[in-house]
Amino acid sequence: MLESTPLPGPIREIVDHMPAQVLTTSPARTLIQRVRAFYSLTKPRVVLLIVFTAVIGMFLATPGMVPAQVLIAATFGIALVAGAAAAVNCLVEHKIDAVMQRTRGRALPRGDLTFLQTLVFAGMAGGVGLWVLMHFVNALTMWLTLATFVGYAIVYTVILKPATPQNIVIGGASGAMPPVLGWAAVTGEVSTEAMLLFLIIFAWTPPHFWSLALYRAEDYAKAGLPMLPVTHGKKYTRLQVLLYTFILFAVTLMPFAMRMSGWVYLAASITLGAMFIGHALRLQVAHGDDVARKTFRFSITYLAALFAALLLDHYLAW
Repeated sequence: MLESTPLPGPIREIVDHMPAQVLTTSPARTLIQRVRAFYSLTKPRVVLLIVFTAVIGMFLATPGMVPAQVLIAATFGIALVAGAAAAVNCLVEHKIDAVMQRTRGRALPRGDLTFLQTLVFAGMAGGVGLWVLMHFVNALTMWLTLATFVGYAIVYTVILKPATPQNIVIGGASGAMPPVLGWAAVTGEVSTEAMLLFLIIFAWTPPHFWSLALYRAEDYAKAGLPMLPVTHGKKYTRLQVLLYTFILFAVTLMPFAMRMSGWVYLAASITLGAMFIGHALRLQVAHGDDVARKTFRFSITYLAALFAALLLDHYLAW
């Protein structure tokens, strides 16, 4: 699994142009594998979605264009801290990851990295990210990002996840912060509009994560984690997914109701919301893992498309 972890563009180009005989030598292969291992610690797909919603928050916060320094520094700083939080999550859960089929190929369970290497990597990435935010963005963004780091890496991972099936609901507050961070980076404050963006992701997180938990329930049970399908059963979890998609549908109408967005966003939110509800309804009828997997994958597309619609609507109105 680790061997297939994609490398960032610049590093991949260097590797692709290295002579084959160099790549077959032990030091070169070790270096490439080590880079892949550290990169995989950051959970790049998750960080990509975090950065995307944070950047959307930046652009929505201003009627014009985001200053280049703020855009680059905030994106870089938030990405580094998010990657550090993911690495701490991998560190704390390395024994659990070794048990679960979905995660046993990660760097720590495979023995590709040590506990100390991961800790140093997380500390350096998080420290540099916070320093960038403090010196090139503003203090509010730095403190909010630090609070988000603590909320995910400590409150959710260490305290909530092993303790309650509502872990993702309570801990979802940290995952909903990126657009608020982006907004604060541009304006230096947290407004009502920023909290609406927070609320959308907060309502989206339970149906998104519980769809995953449905087809990974046996994994979570084996690891001893009290996820909702494990503690309350899959039927109850499917009902909760459906109920939260209705809540999410209502929440996504609020930007239009508060005149934060226009008709383009309204049409997109209704269309995407109806599609999400359709997935949740199919989940009620067809109980297979394949349906849950499709619902989970759609939820990612849904959030990206919804925030893209917000951005498009924002600049069409401008």
